[in-house]
Amino acid sequence: MSYIRAEEVLPQELIEAIQQYISGENIYIPCVEKKDWGSQTDTRKYYNERNREICDKSRKGVSTVILAQEYFLSEKSIRRIIRSEAAAS
Repeated sequence: MSYIRAEEVLPQELIEAIQQYISGENIYIPCVEKKDWGSQTDTRKYYNERNREICDKSRKGVSTVILAQEYFLSEKSIRRIIRSEAAAS
């Protein structure tokens, strides 16, 4: 992450107001428009597809033990995925 000097982008009055709360420290100012998790990559798509596969295999009788080994997840995670997908249907 790169830093921008406040003096280069903010009016002096605003800098002085901020200095009343924090002075000489780094401060993070969040974006106005927060993007949804996974919206800029294929991560969300990957996990949705993986979870659908897990549920399909579970419906076909594959045990949670086998699914956990196949997807490198805990049995508890497999059960959570199956429950959440069932609730979404």
